[in-house]
Amino acid sequence: MRDVVLSARNIVFSFGDSPEQRIIDGVSFDARKNEFVSLIGPSGCGKSTLLRILAGLIDPVSGEVLYNGKRLDKPTSELSFVFQDFALLPWLTNIENVEMGLDPKIGDEEKRSRALATLKEMGLENVADYYPNALSGGMKQRVGIARAIISNPHVLLMDEPFSSLDELTANALRGDVVYMLRNKDISVNSVIMVTHNVEEAVEMSDRIIVLTNKPTKVKQEIKLSMKYPRNRHDKEFINMVDRIYEVLTRK
Repeated sequence: MRDVVLSARNIVFSFGDSPEQRIIDGVSFDARKNEFVSLIGPSGCGKSTLLRILAGLIDPVSGEVLYNGKRLDKPTSELSFVFQDFALLPWLTNIENVEMGLDPKIGDEEKRSRALATLKEMGLENVADYYPNALSGGMKQRVGIARAIISNPHVLLMDEPFSSLDELTANALRGDVVYMLRNKDISVNSVIMVTHNVEEAVEMSDRIIVLTNKPTKVKQEIKLSMKYPRNRHDKEFINMVDRIYEVLTRK
């Protein structure tokens, strides 16, 4: 299909052979170029597992992931992952953490130069040589995002990236990520995000995939056409939030 970047095709995943151990049961959807897609569903339904399958970090029992029409069965630098818990190595400085996102064959001088430039994009050039424990939660997540985008990926996979942050910090980072998708100077052109936060999904997404409880299936796909930036107090926004809550809670 035109402009499709990443596709899940009938993904099945299980922790064992019995039906009770099946987590994901035939999930299919597409993510297109210049599109922000959110995956939302009940707690424990397998959203994070599905995201890791999309990244090539976990193999499905059956089904396949397609990247630009070709089967993806291992991680690639063209897809990057942002973790909920930042996943920064505390014994490395912030710039060294960001450098980890680069090919190890690149020379040290070029690594540092590119990492500094990426940290500057995230407003963190002044703390490049600090250790992560000197940073706030929001700054740590900015370092995590810098590490994810330094390799110039085309797809950014985000696993509840704002859930451990206070609301003011999370709101600023949401704006940065939405801007990133629309900034032609940055390679990322598709974002897939797992979230429990309905308001967050409505604020950021072009399309929302609502998942069922496990074994997880796609319950509904909802397309959003509201212009950015979105106002949480607008009637259209509030009505969309109500609609998604209704789909989530419908049996």
